[in-house]
Amino acid sequence: MKKIGKRLIAAALAATLVMMPSGMAAAEEGNSEETATVTEAEQSAGTDATSTEEIKDGTVAITSDDPEAAREAEREAGYKIQPDTNGLEGWPEGPAVYADSAIVMDMNSGAVLYGKQTDVKHYPASITKLMTALVALENSQLTDEVLFSDESISFLEPGDASIGMTPGEILSMEDAMYGMLLASANEVSYAIAENVGKLMGGDYDTFIQKMNDRAAEIGCTNSHWMNANGLHDPEHYTTAHDMAVIASAVYQFEEFRKITQTLTYTIGATNLVKEERIFQQNHKMLWPQNENYYEYCTGGKTGYTDQARTTLVTMADNGDMQLAAVVLYDFGNDAYVDTRAMFDYAFDNFEKVALNTQEKPEEIEAYTDMDSYVVLPAGVDFADLDREIEITDEQNHTGTVTYTYKGQNVGSADVVLTREYVSGETQENGETVQVKENSAETDSFPFIAKLIIGVIAAVVILFLILFAVLKYRQIQRRRRRRARRRPSGTSRNMRNTSQTRNGTVRDRSSSRRTMSGRTSPGRASSRSGTSQKRNGRK
Repeated sequence: MKKIGKRLIAAALAATLVMMPSGMAAAEEGNSEETATVTEAEQSAGTDATSTEEIKDGTVAITSDDPEAAREAEREAGYKIQPDTNGLEGWPEGPAVYADSAIVMDMNSGAVLYGKQTDVKHYPASITKLMTALVALENSQLTDEVLFSDESISFLEPGDASIGMTPGEILSMEDAMYGMLLASANEVSYAIAENVGKLMGGDYDTFIQKMNDRAAEIGCTNSHWMNANGLHDPEHYTTAHDMAVIASAVYQFEEFRKITQTLTYTIGATNLVKEERIFQQNHKMLWPQNENYYEYCTGGKTGYTDQARTTLVTMADNGDMQLAAVVLYDFGNDAYVDTRAMFDYAFDNFEKVALNTQEKPEEIEAYTDMDSYVVLPAGVDFADLDREIEITDEQNHTGTVTYTYKGQNVGSADVVLTREYVSGETQENGETVQVKENSAETDSFPFIAKLIIGVIAAVVILFLILFAVLKYRQIQRRRRRRARRRPSGTSRNMRNTSQTRNGTVRDRSSSRRTMSGRTSPGRASSRSGTSQKRNGRK
């Protein structure tokens, strides 16, 4: 019985391992290690690049003998730099802009409709706060408290954007987000990072590290963050492309969309200050009465430092496409003029093409999202596009396809790949990963369903083991009880007893009468006689 119990336990463990999703623990460990390695490498590369590659610094012109003339010379030089997308054959010609770097990206597909020096590093100034907002929204709740420490206030210098918070004050995360995104308050940005860092089990530096890690995860390739507010640091930089990616990511949060479209906000009395704090939206394209108002504008973030010049991120939605525009190293109001020109160009010259209306490439079995699309200019057909496929899950043969035109990204989508393609790619790369059969039921079986089935199977097997153990113990108890009922010395007679209950009783009774040296018929009658004599004496 003990052997049976051990076999059942071994079977249960084996069944549990089989039912668990294959490679789960190893994949998690491997992904974590890979992410850490990539992040360290990118940060190291970014630091080295900063020391060898000069980033344009606005203070050079400001401190010159004639700042106005130097500024105008920079402005005109920037305007002469043609957009990179203008060099694409069959691509509509985009407007010239004063910004040193600029981009317009479709926020859902990732298609780049307009690009000018999109990967050149620049100081971001306060548009950094979009990255801060993304990490905060992903790692906290709007109802969380934000406590202002001495450190969150003491770094401020005269002229820094602020809403006058004091050490010891407490705001809700929601109020703090309004203060950071609308008023661009630097002490609020610091306090958000410090408090969310504590929620993540660390501190302010933990939050900054998360900014770098998260930026790499969403596709940023040339950014490095040193603080949460954008105050100048030589090692704090980004690109137009990376800021468009960040804008697209944070725009997915409904809370962000609500906050970034608000024009005026009031923070009520706090635990230390009884007066209200009222502040307004800084982005001019959201104000109907402003000359820079843009009817499709749905949010954005402004920025300025002497080193970064004017930086601006703007989101727009015309009911068909949702776009993000970024200008870096621009010049005051030119940032709004440039942004409007880029938006008008994009909305007028491009349209979405649904992928499910086009013939699927032979490598692709299905698009994960039936609403996936690319964005193309007039005159460019889907057949003119090239594609790049990245396998993201070899076991389930899923991946991402990115469509390009003359090297220009026009949209990407998540896909289910054919088993033959994945198998061929893994063999070509010398990998030994086993690819599942092309079965919709097997390949698309949800992870949670596998987990539930595994748990149920384990519970059933454990129940069977428990039942077997209890049964075994019950049998053992019965045997012990029977053994206790047998008197010593009767084992031999018991072997000869009948299997019937009546026979067993008779054998036991006669065995008591015939035990050697104790009883016999003669002695019994002798005892009877003795008893009669004793009775006669009385």
